[in-house]
Amino acid sequence: MPQHKSCKKRLLQAEKANAMNRSTRSAIRASLKVIRTAATKAAALEEMPKLFSMLDKAAVSHRAGFCANRAANYKAKVAKVINGLA
Repeated sequence: MPQHKSCKKRLLQAEKANAMNRSTRSAIRASLKVIRTAATKAAALEEMPKLFSMLDKAAVSHRAGFCANRAANYKAKVAKVINGLA
């Protein structure tokens, strides 16, 4: 356990950030799974704005290790999957 007050605070901040990053990453992965397993293109297109919104928010706040380029790469991959659906 940390001894200094600042170290205790930093530990709490790290735990909070870890929980937020984990939930963001989990939500993004769940949304990706919905799109990849969609039976129709319409179902995938319905989920796409939700995923893009999550990616943009994560990129702005640098949450869960997402920078702008990583979010853009995810978007490009999702668009490629959706365009491949019949």
